[in-house]
Amino acid sequence: MTDDTWGQVCNELQKAVGQNNYTTWIAPLELIDLEDGIASFQAPTKFMCDWVSRNFAEPILSELRRAGVSAERVNISVPSRRPMNGTANGATRPTVPAPAPAAPVAKPRKTPRPDEPLPGAPLDSRFTFDSFVVGKPNELAHAAAKRVAEGGPVTFNPLFLYGGVGLGKTHLMHAIAHDLQHQRPDLRVLYLSAEQFMYRFVQALREKQIMDFKEMFRSIDVLMVDDVQFIAGKDSTQEEFFHTFNALVDQGKQIVISADRAPGEIKDLEERIKSRLSCGLVVDLHPTDYELRLGILQTKTEAYKSEYPDLKIAPGVLEFVAHRITSNVRILEGALTRLFAYGSLIGREITMDLAQECLKDQLRQSERKVTVEEIQRKVAEHYNVRLSDLVGPKRLRAIARPRQVAMFLAKSLTTRSLPDIGRRFGGRDHTTIMHGIRKIEELRGTDSQLAEDIELLRRLLES
Repeated sequence: MTDDTWGQVCNELQKAVGQNNYTTWIAPLELIDLEDGIASFQAPTKFMCDWVSRNFAEPILSELRRAGVSAERVNISVPSRRPMNGTANGATRPTVPAPAPAAPVAKPRKTPRPDEPLPGAPLDSRFTFDSFVVGKPNELAHAAAKRVAEGGPVTFNPLFLYGGVGLGKTHLMHAIAHDLQHQRPDLRVLYLSAEQFMYRFVQALREKQIMDFKEMFRSIDVLMVDDVQFIAGKDSTQEEFFHTFNALVDQGKQIVISADRAPGEIKDLEERIKSRLSCGLVVDLHPTDYELRLGILQTKTEAYKSEYPDLKIAPGVLEFVAHRITSNVRILEGALTRLFAYGSLIGREITMDLAQECLKDQLRQSERKVTVEEIQRKVAEHYNVRLSDLVGPKRLRAIARPRQVAMFLAKSLTTRSLPDIGRRFGGRDHTTIMHGIRKIEELRGTDSQLAEDIELLRRLLES
């Protein structure tokens, strides 16, 4: 691989991962060689080696292939001893060229200066507010995210977004970061997953850099942590997260958090953290409804027209897909991608028959794909009780009976095991779930109102 080719790859990487990420993580790499399909690089520190391997190996490999380089894998290592001049045989190692002159990059575990980029997770350029389709299930979350993205003072801190897989939590967090970087470049914005926060904390402990870790996180203006449920049960990480949270809030800094459930429903999360996370604005991204799913498909179809200008899609196909595939947005978008790719490859219009043939496996999976979380929401709405009470510890009859109905429906309409259902009902033991199911089975024969409620809920969930 020539220096010109690698320079071209670097220019594309800068566009793909952004200037900050490029300067911090990719520019310091040294390209060693390309042999047997393995592109070998060296990083100045083990921390940088691990971080780049986890977060940037795939983008590097993708851009290498796009430039015509026959690479199957990217390997990043740390030299045991850095030579003074060139390699062992006297040859000079090529270094990663920067598209433009840049200041020397600081060591990644030292506290970045105010003018240095923060080492966060890479942002997806597709996840912007412009590409986010707004509907009734997500309009509050979208409005709150837009308010934070303005960069001014807000009346709620933190903003806590929660919901199931593929409903748009990560999309909104990336969109906030993109807008802040564009509109408020003076702010120090850091987006990362809870797993990455934990990894950085453990590394700092191991390498005795904990003060650098603390200083860096306390210098942030906007901290965004995705999937915070993953720190539950990790005592040391929770302790540091709690102190970081308090320090930033005390300084008036903004925090945005996401999780797969509400703060009070995250098992093994410390009560003091649950309390702090609940003191801001907690927003639930509900499962998509038909109108939102159709809107998403229509928006994606318009985007695909530039890639497939000659491909036609028959009337009614998008409506059919929106009605039949209801699980989450990722699966919905994947189905549309498959349709367009299939129609393009065989050179045919996307008709209803073609859609049914192409998506038959996904349609089969979606026929009765009811989740425990959907059951809980429907039951809570039907009986007019709060979702947090339904899965919480309260034993009042007005809550206990709907809870048992939800347990019964979860066992009837899903393939989840009793222990798994118990975990989704506030960590209850499987024997408690079994007792609730048996109780409802007994009462259905004598309580006609209860039997009608269950039948109505079943029809709503299976429709």
